[in-house]
Formats: sequence, structure tokens, C-alpha cells
Amino acid sequence: MKIGIIGLGLIGGSLAKALKKYTDHVVYGQDIQEDVCCRALRDGAIDAVLAPQLYRSCQVILVALYPQLAIDTLRQYAAEFAPGTLIIDCCGVKQPVCTVLWPLAHQHGFTFIGGHPMAGIENFGYDAAVPELFQGASMILTPEEGSPGLPLAERLFLSIGFRRICCCTPQEHDRMIAYTSQLAHVVSSAYVQSPAAMKHLGFSAGSFQDMTRVAKLNEPMWVELFTENKTDLLAELDGLISRLQQFASAIRSDDRESLFDLLHQGRIVREQIVQKQRAQK
Repeated sequence: MKIGIIGLGLIGGSLAKALKKYTDHVVYGQDIQEDVCCRALRDGAIDAVLAPQLYRSCQVILVALYPQLAIDTLRQYAAEFAPGTLIIDCCGVKQPVCTVLWPLAHQHGFTFIGGHPMAGIENFGYDAAVPELFQGASMILTPEEGSPGLPLAERLFLSIGFRRICCCTPQEHDRMIAYTSQLAHVVSSAYVQSPAAMKHLGFSAGSFQDMTRVAKLNEPMWVELFTENKTDLLAELDGLISRLQQFASAIRSDDRESLFDLLHQGRIVREQIVQKQRAQK
């Protein structure tokens, strides 16, 4: 196939490199930064720059942009896509994107499926992109019911290393991602801003590294993701604050029994998670 990728940052660049390494597809790439396109061509990550006149020749187009920019771009070029073209975005929120792009797809005759690759590292941009990024990862897809593009989407992502394809509604995606991803980034950022952080050398090990890793983030992207999913994220954040207050209250009052119960419950939940993960392998 001919596959177009709009946006060659960490995710888009890694998709291009993975497609070139693990498949025989022709890959076109487009980025707002001309030098990124030049580097992608030089690296062999793309076969040619994806100009709008090439959109119609692509069977699949992957959109690796921030949510609003993804919407704006597809609105702008909707008439340029051939009927039946499969378009998949890679945004970290799904309701704001799918609500707009499903009707747009019906209007112009292309197929749109929401997507979110559950893979990433603390660095961002094309220079951080690697073809192995998706090895063993999950790909979340939020298709309309009966979407004709779903089998092709599943085959494509499995071919570049994804181990699991998870299909759900945009609402389910946003509710879960608020907990598994967005809350973790909020907590990491808040945690690392302690005055003690700059004095940690010699006093820290794996726990500190785990807690602070995702505080190194792309601020503009995460601001957009947090605000676009604020209802679900605030629900998780309020729940966490309530649980932290329980810990604070128990410690403040030397209530060892309550503190034990809180810690014990956390350990039990963690063990249940591990058991479930092992059962699903």
C-alpha cells in the first residue's frame, strides 16, 4: 500500500520508521518543519514528502498531530482524500476528535477510526523516533460500529510490532486514559516539584526514577490533552486527593491501624492487577 503520515514527531516518525523496517509499504511523510522531512528522507524513514496532491493516492493516512491540529488539518483537506481511504489519528483523547471526524468522514466518503498507540518515552520529536517503539505495545482503536476499515487497521498495526489491539468507544478510552496516563503525568509533575527533589542524589533509587520519569513531557501537548479530557481527569484527580488525605490523616494522628489498612489495600489491589496480567498472557 501507499501510506501517508501527517506529523513526524515521536509517534509519527516512529510509525514511518517501523513501516519501512517491518513492511514493504510505500511511506509518504509530512511535517510542518521542512528540516524534519529532509532528515526523514535522508534516514530512509519515508520514500517521499507527502504533499496534498498525493493524499488521493494513499490507501491509509495516519495523523500524528495534537488533537485540534488533527481536526483542523483533516477539515482543511477532507475533499482531497479518495473515497474509501482509511484515516486513523494517534491523539491521546478520542471523544473530541471522533465527534467531529466521524461526520466529516461520512460527508466526504473516507473512513475514520480513532487511534491511540500506547507507547512512548520521555523524549519527544523526530530525533527520538525509533522503529522499535511499538514492539509489544497495545494499540487502542475507537471505530464506529461496523467500520469497514477495522480489519485493515488491525493488520497494519500488528505488522509493525503491536501485540494487542484494544477496541472501545471514545468515551471508554477517555475515561481509562485519564487514569492510566494523564493522572500519572500530573502526579509525576507535582511530585518532582518538591524542594527536596534537587537534593535527592545519594538518597534515591528506582522509586524516585519511576515517579519522576514522565515529568519530562511536551507541555503544549499535555495541556491540550488535560483540558480536552478535564471531566474524566478531574474525577481521577479528586479521587486521588481524597485517598491522599486519608493517608495524611492517619499519619498525622498516629493511627497505625488505619495506615496499615490503607497500605494493605493498596498491596492487595496491586497483586490482583499482576495476577490479571499474568492470566491474560
